[in-house]
Amino acid sequence: MEFVDQLKSSIDIVKVAGEYVRLNRVGTTGQYRGLCPFHQEKTPSFNVNQPRQIYKCFGCGVGGDVLKFVMEIEGLTFYEALKQLAEHNGIPMPKRSEYSDAETRLRGTLHEMHALAAQVFQDGLRSPQGAEARAYLAKRGVPQEMIETFGIGFADPAGQALLRRFSDRGFAPDQMEQSGLVRRRQEGSGFYDTFRGRLMFPIHNETGKVIAFGGRAMQDDQQPKYVNSPETPIYRKSSVLYNLHRARDTVRKQNRAVLVEGYMDVIGAHAAGVREVVASCGTALTPHQVRTMHRLAGTVVVNYDPDAAGANAAEKAIQLLLDEGLHIRVLTLEGGLDPDEYVKERGADAYRARVESAGGYFHWLADRARARFPKTTEGRMDAFKFLLPSVQKIHDKLERAAVANDIASYLGVEPGVVLDQFKRMAAERRAPAPVEARPASVIPPMERILLGALLGNDEARAEVLPRLTPELTEGFFTREIFEALRHVNGLTGPAAFSALEARLNPPAQGLLHEVIAADDMSGEESSLVQARSCLRKLHAGLRKRQIDDLRSRVKIAEREGRMEEALGFIAELRQMEKQSREDAGE
Repeated sequence: MEFVDQLKSSIDIVKVAGEYVRLNRVGTTGQYRGLCPFHQEKTPSFNVNQPRQIYKCFGCGVGGDVLKFVMEIEGLTFYEALKQLAEHNGIPMPKRSEYSDAETRLRGTLHEMHALAAQVFQDGLRSPQGAEARAYLAKRGVPQEMIETFGIGFADPAGQALLRRFSDRGFAPDQMEQSGLVRRRQEGSGFYDTFRGRLMFPIHNETGKVIAFGGRAMQDDQQPKYVNSPETPIYRKSSVLYNLHRARDTVRKQNRAVLVEGYMDVIGAHAAGVREVVASCGTALTPHQVRTMHRLAGTVVVNYDPDAAGANAAEKAIQLLLDEGLHIRVLTLEGGLDPDEYVKERGADAYRARVESAGGYFHWLADRARARFPKTTEGRMDAFKFLLPSVQKIHDKLERAAVANDIASYLGVEPGVVLDQFKRMAAERRAPAPVEARPASVIPPMERILLGALLGNDEARAEVLPRLTPELTEGFFTREIFEALRHVNGLTGPAAFSALEARLNPPAQGLLHEVIAADDMSGEESSLVQARSCLRKLHAGLRKRQIDDLRSRVKIAEREGRMEEALGFIAELRQMEKQSREDAGE
């Protein structure tokens, strides 16, 4: 068996996809459903079929096997996804690198360089040169356990430590430059380290590999406060959430993510026992990061800094979270403290209690509106209009109306004005396109049922497929799938599906995924019964077409005076009609 097939047959796609998406079992046939991680949606349309080991989204149309899923969600090449799955499941990779290509090799080199850089920075923190950085961490109250857990390090002030280590390891100059960890001098020749004299925070991808760094200044006059890695082939800052690889399991279990602003806030919250904490990486929150949280949890607690910049960032984040359909709570810590400061000053128990008691976002927004507009009749109305777009994003009509009235009462706006505003906005709003509605299947019912039955039951495939002649499937919309199925009829289980898929072009693969993902049959016995029933109907349909064709031939022969030929057709016709009655039980 090919290594790829061996790997796929050894891994459960439900377990793999379930690490990225909250999946719920649907029915009793091994079907799971959740929110699609590849497009924005509020109604789950992402399906995972355990018996066939594939996924399919009926919203955006993506689909495939476990390898394709990991490639798409992690942004990996085929070889990287293969290697990652093998490593995570304890399956030895073959020594040959036939699956590798130039892009994969470059990305592998960049991962190696970042892992080496993380070690260099950690060594730097422990070195005599790291004394100032150790003193800074002690002053901030960061315990040694958190320093080790988060891999905090220190960058050589001279800017040569990484360059020397990379050169000693034989990395090429262009590889160093593409890593973003080393820069080419603008004047003269040579390179220098990107990070110099800063506290270093490694940034990981969702599977825990170091892909970038954030460098924090330790002195107020050292600007900018943070220097972050540039984007590289392995790092897209708009897609990454800091600490997600540690927080992911807890986020899923708690059905909640706590969103903070900075690296130190994450570390402080984590140290306090709030393990579902994440942050964006040196950038404003992005829709991609919001979708990442949504596929793992239904609620987000926004705990940004209480200063003006933090409040403005929280307001923007709330709008993105509303667009995604998440439940939102806002935590503003008293005393003007950020999460890390609050934990240090008030203690871990106090912070956890504040997270649990975080309030709804509308009253937080309403307080922002009241502070922004004057306390006059016109000002209260302006405040309500300011809040109305957020109200309109609430999906449920009754909840939307209740929140609007609650906010109006809080601001002191007349209920009648609320109703008028709702009517006006409803009139101005164009009906949204039904983007989440499942498209009607292009596969005729008979083909879909038969194909699903054959794919769902090895016995049905062994019994029915040899009797399913090309004459019976001629004109099928899914004819290519049936032809390929004949070639893999000796295989069983997921291996059969894998071999079948490999024989199909992309459009036919899409049809195959649609059939498998939508398969809701009650069991193998039902599949066999349905396959036999479809075969009988196909034979009956073929015989009817043949009978109609013979009747037409009889008429033509009689009209042209070929009586002997007509009598032959009539005899053949009677024999076929007799056989048809016998098959129908007459």
